[in-house]
Amino acid sequence: MRATPILLILCVMLFQGCFQQIAVGSLTGIMEDGFLVLNEESDLALAEAGIASNLKLLESVLRSEPDNDRVLLMTCRGYASYAMGFVEDADPVRARGFYRRGLDYGLRLFPPESAIGRSLRSDPAGLSDALRRASKSDVPAIFWTAVAWGSAISLDRTNTDALAELPRVEEMIAWVREKDPGYFYGGADFFLGTLKGSKPPIFGGDTAASRAHFERALEINGGKFLLTYVYYARHYAVQTLDSVLFAGLLTAVDTASIDILPEARLSNAIAKRKAVLFRKKFDASF
Repeated sequence: MRATPILLILCVMLFQGCFQQIAVGSLTGIMEDGFLVLNEESDLALAEAGIASNLKLLESVLRSEPDNDRVLLMTCRGYASYAMGFVEDADPVRARGFYRRGLDYGLRLFPPESAIGRSLRSDPAGLSDALRRASKSDVPAIFWTAVAWGSAISLDRTNTDALAELPRVEEMIAWVREKDPGYFYGGADFFLGTLKGSKPPIFGGDTAASRAHFERALEINGGKFLLTYVYYARHYAVQTLDSVLFAGLLTAVDTASIDILPEARLSNAIAKRKAVLFRKKFDASF
């Protein structure tokens, strides 16, 4: 008879744990659907508010499920996307903090004892071998972790320690390009074009390679992912002082329909806003 209350307590605890797992699993699915819906939004103010609140909700979920890979990936991607779309142009220092926060969540996708985890934290020389053993299913985690990392570095160019991390970022993106070149609308070529165009030659910059990567990204996404044009203009045309190309690329963004790629309507709305900002900022450079 004395065992009965203990048994009941254990049963309650077991069911509570089950219910919590079910609740977190359901919420994770809803959040994934929510990000898909947000990506289809064209109203920038509405999207900004939605992403910000969703990020805090994701962090709340991670309090109870700190090793949930699906939530970690969404949070990494969310902070990187939020910083790029809504913070970077107005407040680069704040954006760098968000990129670093996204990187922290991305790194948690790779446990310290794993080959990739060790290479990203303390053994850079082991990255090539670790990536050779990675599979296509690792593409999203590697891509978004690299995007958050590389974007943070791009806003911290006076930090030599940060710049020293850039080869690892480039190697990760190059691996994504080899493993799944079509991922995220040619995202690997998009990002490599940005890296190659924004770095001085002494640090591995290569404007010819930058242009080739941007052209390949446009080929992959059919010219429908408009941020490709914007970053092509910013990181290649400005670097090479090609005013005709700069104007043509941004005009392509201005004249494209916001609905040219419905599942990336938000990214294209951000591209249109950035095209206006970049034209004002860089027209005087030519």
